[in-house]
Amino acid sequence: MTNERVRSGQYPRRSVTLVGESATVPLARHIVREACVEWGMDQDTAETGALLVSEIVTNAVRHGHSRSVRVIAEQPCPGRLRVAVVDTSRRMPELRIVGPDAIGGRGLLLVDALSDR
Repeated sequence: MTNERVRSGQYPRRSVTLVGESATVPLARHIVREACVEWGMDQDTAETGALLVSEIVTNAVRHGHSRSVRVIAEQPCPGRLRVAVVDTSRRMPELRIVGPDAIGGRGLLLVDALSDR
């Protein structure tokens, strides 16, 4: 695991490379929550960010087939949180509509509903 902190003159940023496996998901959530606390963001923002990163990391692990994923949390301006996940897949995630009885497949729908983009 590598961790990148903010350099002078930049907005707050946390960037960590993690192993690309499902056990990484709780750690990714923790990283986002911890960053939000450090930056003085409210609990709702921290929980929404943790949920978003959880869904994106899960998607990257299941469909990206990467050995590692990079989790990024940034505060580009006060009150704003940006989360991103980078994997080595060349395919962009695709939003799917699943039936009401489906067990999974709603992660990106949740991301779409809770984020700006």
